Amino acid sequence: MDYCFGVDIGGTSIKMGFFSRREGLVKKWEIPTRKGSEPTLLLQDISEAIELCLLEKSMHKDEIAGIGLTAPGPVTDNGLLRGTVNIGWGDVFLGEEAERMIGIRPVFIGNDARVAAFGEFIFGAGKEVNSLLMLTLGTGVGGGVILNGQILAGKTGTAGEIGHMTINPFETLSCSCGKKGCLEQYASATGMVRVAKSFLDETDKPSSLRKLEKVTAKDLWDEAKNGDELALKITMYVSRLLGMAVANACYIVDPEMVVIGGGVSQAGQFLLEMIQKEYATNVFPHCRDKKFALAELRNDAGIYGAAAMVFQK
Repeated sequence: MDYCFGVDIGGTSIKMGFFSRREGLVKKWEIPTRKGSEPTLLLQDISEAIELCLLEKSMHKDEIAGIGLTAPGPVTDNGLLRGTVNIGWGDVFLGEEAERMIGIRPVFIGNDARVAAFGEFIFGAGKEVNSLLMLTLGTGVGGGVILNGQILAGKTGTAGEIGHMTINPFETLSCSCGKKGCLEQYASATGMVRVAKSFLDETDKPSSLRKLEKVTAKDLWDEAKNGDELALKITMYVSRLLGMAVANACYIVDPEMVVIGGGVSQAGQFLLEMIQKEYATNVFPHCRDKKFALAELRNDAGIYGAAAMVFQK
């Protein structure tokens, strides 16, 4: 039983990987995400994609050790997915449904950000440490904590949701979660654009950002790296909030390493060093030398983490 599948369900596509315990990732591909009020059609698509892969490899289902499955929602330790806002499901025991429809057992399920953190822990930036906190800065802000080699899920599956830590109690606009003042409202790619527009509206100071028809998070960090004064001021503000949030989280879980991933992490060491500097300003002196690293697996972290769940268990 040296083979497994890692499946990472996203809002627009499902990333799939076929893994060997000895060889690692053998094949990866994507299929579209079918949305609806229940996961039946989506699981049918996954089942058909797995069957095609097994046919290509001249293998049978009984040769597969299991399937690791991620979903964009809180997952409890007993496998209950507590709804998916981006896809449209309510509460469902997704692993049990997948076992029934796909015909491969066992199926292990986890939250997408938490499983991505596990992928980085086993195969990526965190493979030399015993614990880590990971933030994914993309359309939203995801988070995951790995302690003593295990994903920290919590009673309701929401442990590690650093993106919805309240960072500004005076915010008047609502986050997608319904709260106000969440880190995600400032430090996600869309949040950074919102912050940038606010700064641009509040001053007439010249900036290369004003020449752009539509400012993106990438533009913001690129212009900051190029020395644009206003762009640098905006990125320092965002980094301060990220540093504060990481410091607050580290007081509770105290991991060895902090890993920054997601699309915004392509800003590289410039981004990492700014967050690390603000973290050091907002944490106890004896915690200031914590390791910071950029994620290494990028968009494949989810499928690697999903496969790791199978091989570990």
